[in-house]
Amino acid sequence: MDYTNPITTTFELQRTSIEQSQQALQRTVEFQQNLGQAMVDSFETQESAQQRAVELQQEAVHSALDAVEANVPGADAAVSEVREAIDEQYDLLLENHAEAFEALSGEFEDGVAAYDDLVSDYLAALEEQVDMLLEAHEELEAQSVEGAEQLAEQFEALEEQVEDVQSQVRQVQQQAADAVEA
Repeated sequence: MDYTNPITTTFELQRTSIEQSQQALQRTVEFQQNLGQAMVDSFETQESAQQRAVELQQEAVHSALDAVEANVPGADAAVSEVREAIDEQYDLLLENHAEAFEALSGEFEDGVAAYDDLVSDYLAALEEQVDMLLEAHEELEAQSVEGAEQLAEQFEALEEQVEDVQSQVRQVQQQAADAVEA
């Protein structure tokens, strides 16, 4: 009878579970890294969209000033001054906007890079630990299988001894029965 098959199967299932857990963790980390990179990539789109919104607002103010200029006689000089002041403010706003996005994007990229480095180191250390765990697990399996085989051998030897004793008892009983009849 093979006593080692359930032991081997149990150890294989445990190793598979450990390996699958490690793979799930790696996929989770990779997802987080991809998410961080997607956020970095989205900064350019967000900046462009916000810049375009500011430019549209500036165009709307220009349209309003054009309407005033066209409909109010003698307002040309005043509208020109207002237009110049507004354009300076919008230029400053767009410049500050670009600087803010550049700083934010740079800081976020640095954070994502630092996170990626940290996670890579963590995953490498985890992989090393899992490899050591699996190696120790395989050693424990080998010892368990060997112990089960030795126990099975001892059981079989004991079983043979019991059969021998039973055979001897039957022989003695038969000799006793023969002696009583004779």
